[in-house]
Amino acid sequence: MELRHLRYALAIAEERHFTRAAAKLGIAQPPLSQQIKVLEDELGVRLFHRMTRGVELTEAGVAFMPLAQAALQAADQAGEAARRAAKGEIGGISIGFTSSASFNPRVPHIIGRFRESYPGLKITLEEKTTAKLLESLQSATLDVAFLRPTLGETDGLVSRRLPDEDLWIALPARHRLAGVDTLALVELAGDPFILYPRANGRLLYDSIIAACRNAGFSPRIAQEAPQMASTVNLVAAGVGVALVPESLCRLHAQGVTYARIAGDGPKAQLVVSHLRSATVPPAVRNFMSCVATDG
Repeated sequence: MELRHLRYALAIAEERHFTRAAAKLGIAQPPLSQQIKVLEDELGVRLFHRMTRGVELTEAGVAFMPLAQAALQAADQAGEAARRAAKGEIGGISIGFTSSASFNPRVPHIIGRFRESYPGLKITLEEKTTAKLLESLQSATLDVAFLRPTLGETDGLVSRRLPDEDLWIALPARHRLAGVDTLALVELAGDPFILYPRANGRLLYDSIIAACRNAGFSPRIAQEAPQMASTVNLVAAGVGVALVPESLCRLHAQGVTYARIAGDGPKAQLVVSHLRSATVPPAVRNFMSCVATDG
């Protein structure tokens, strides 16, 4: 049974006349009559009573037409769904991010714009360490991710770099230097440091160690914090000092003050990555376009 046969039958049922139905369909009347005969022969029933001045539906025709209409509507909806999926307008996308990336205002802004632009997409958000995000991207269990990788960790991925953030100093409120706007990193040479574990993300860890060594000292690591936000909480508890991305200064934790690093201080890099593939999912293409146009 062909969809065009259903359309032909519905047109005749609406017009109650073969000639008028043929004109509405833009075909000649004899081919229309022939195609309806093919349909009726296939069904093994007559759908129309042929009369002198038109046609009437048979009982079989009365039963057939509503379902034929529903079938055509379903076919149209299926076609529309396929077209929208091919454009990345429906379906789903999974987006990962590190805990520190979630504080960067660009990240929620990009995700929010994308959600507004593609309301038919189901968006799944997952917070993981950079190491876990890289594993998830490589195994294709995540579509895209905001992460902080080091050189070589993004092999096999397509990445777009977002603007770097300055690292700031987080100090306990009772620290001897608390309240100073700008500090030279060497002034913290004798302080215990709280670091984000290297196993969770090499880039921030290595950047902090390198910055301290460039300032003339090796940091004394007193504690490692599994999440960047918990780093700030440990600073508030007086465990030590920490270097954090500027966006984390939005965490106005009681007992913590922040200071800029004097001179050309270390940066926190952030990229958006997806798996390199010959067939990038449309939703991922749309998301990366949204990243590219984010001002």
